Amino acid sequence: MEDDKADIYTKDGTVDFYKKPANKDKTGTWKACRFILVTECCERLAYYGMGTNLVNYLTTRLGLGNVAASNSVTNWSGTCYITPLLGAFLADSYLGRYWTIATFSSIYVLGMALLTMSASIPGLKPECVDDVCHPTSSQTATFFAALYLIALGTGGIKPCVSSFGADQFDESDETEKKKKSSFFNYFYLSINIGAMIASSVLVWIQMNVGWGWGFGVPAVSMAVAVIFFFVGTSLYRIQLPGGSPLTRICQVLVACMKKVNVEVPMDKSLLYETDDNESNIQGSRKLEHTDKFRFLDKAAVATESDENVKPWSLCTVTQVEEFKSVLRLLPIWATGIVFSTVYSQMSTMFVLQGDTMDQHLGRNFKIPAASLSLFDTLSVIFWAPVYDLIIIPIARKYTKNERGFTQLQRMGIGLVISIFAMVVAGSLEVSRLNYVRKNNLYDEKTVPMTIFWQVPQYFLVGCAEVFTFIGQLEFFYDQAPDAMRSLCAALSLSTNALGNYLCTALVTIVANVTTRNGGLGWIPDKNLNRGHLDYFYWLLAILSLINFFAYLFIANWYTYKKVVGKSP
Repeated sequence: MEDDKADIYTKDGTVDFYKKPANKDKTGTWKACRFILVTECCERLAYYGMGTNLVNYLTTRLGLGNVAASNSVTNWSGTCYITPLLGAFLADSYLGRYWTIATFSSIYVLGMALLTMSASIPGLKPECVDDVCHPTSSQTATFFAALYLIALGTGGIKPCVSSFGADQFDESDETEKKKKSSFFNYFYLSINIGAMIASSVLVWIQMNVGWGWGFGVPAVSMAVAVIFFFVGTSLYRIQLPGGSPLTRICQVLVACMKKVNVEVPMDKSLLYETDDNESNIQGSRKLEHTDKFRFLDKAAVATESDENVKPWSLCTVTQVEEFKSVLRLLPIWATGIVFSTVYSQMSTMFVLQGDTMDQHLGRNFKIPAASLSLFDTLSVIFWAPVYDLIIIPIARKYTKNERGFTQLQRMGIGLVISIFAMVVAGSLEVSRLNYVRKNNLYDEKTVPMTIFWQVPQYFLVGCAEVFTFIGQLEFFYDQAPDAMRSLCAALSLSTNALGNYLCTALVTIVANVTTRNGGLGWIPDKNLNRGHLDYFYWLLAILSLINFFAYLFIANWYTYKKVVGKSP
């Protein structure tokens, strides 16, 4: 009778909103996830609705050149993916994922409101005459203050929402565990539904109706996201924070330094671990000992001076393995940076390239260049369910793996596809420049080549996302220690930050090196027809190829984590 009663509660340590054990029938799974998916869809609509066409706002309303506008976008976007490290730390250490999302989403809404005002209220928005704008320093400052307030707000949402959704599935329940893998596919699908609306409807509004409405609609969407999140509160399963993961990592390092001369026994059973079945880290299961980074095992070697166990001198095997898990993730994490640099081209160079092409759809309708990212979104919307419903069952027959491909294999396939995306983008630019050269169109604002020639490069980036970004989401959640999942999700997202910063660095270096002798360089500020954007794409393709070979080596070295015992 007691066993039957125990079966109605989750065994992964989750509780309901009132901090009581989570009832499996009344909380979690898809009935809770529908609110999380709608929240994410609306939040992404807000983010992409504001960010997709940002480079055009900076060039047309704030008067920045191509290089400065591109760098401003990638710097801001990079910050949006660095702040999750702060949000993740607060979530894992003190607030938990639920309250972190709730707190930072309020900051997000405030930032969106200020951004809307900066583009619509006289005095705050730049004055324009005949499409030539004259922003004051205070107007520019207000706009960027709003942007970076949004960057702070998104820092508490990005690392927590996907992990919070995965928390709704009990890993100790085989039926629920299988559903969790599908959750990541549909989570990413919801992101791209929001992005699709943003890149089509909202970009058109910005270019044809006005920037006030163009930023106002995303602000309302973000408010809707917050409302939906709170409506689902009674259905959520909540993982309690397990204390500061950074403190636990420091404890391992300090204990190692204290015992630098201590021998690690060959018999791993002699290493210190708690006697009970549960880990002494709240919200985390015990981890099996692994042989990599054996020098860290010194922290778990008991000596005569450790009769009274102290966390800064003696750590459990689980605590040591928690640190090892993060170290094993770092090389995989590093290989995601170049991929994110390729991905960032959709909001920078792809848009600037599209601005030079014929944007007409019929006689009277012009499609904004930034709206071509719609095809990236459509690609994801197409490939995400195809991967889940068709590719996995087919691959499973050959690989004998329940997931079709391992998470590492999935990410590797995406890296290969991203190389082809850059090759296609570079080939299009070669064709465009050849057309300019043959017809002497150097000083024309647009070249009579349809912008829809860009569709293949957007479609390939979308396909690569389904393999690499979704695989990365699932991989970092699955391989993270239970009490460090928000932090590891933030670590995964930070590849986007460093990818954007790398793009900024590359564009700056390329601009400086290629203009040394007075030339216009590969990426001229005003006229791409006299530049060589194709060389920049070739550079990214070569970097992506080198990155892929590095990834193959690292993936072959990687050891998956192993969990023992029951969840607390």
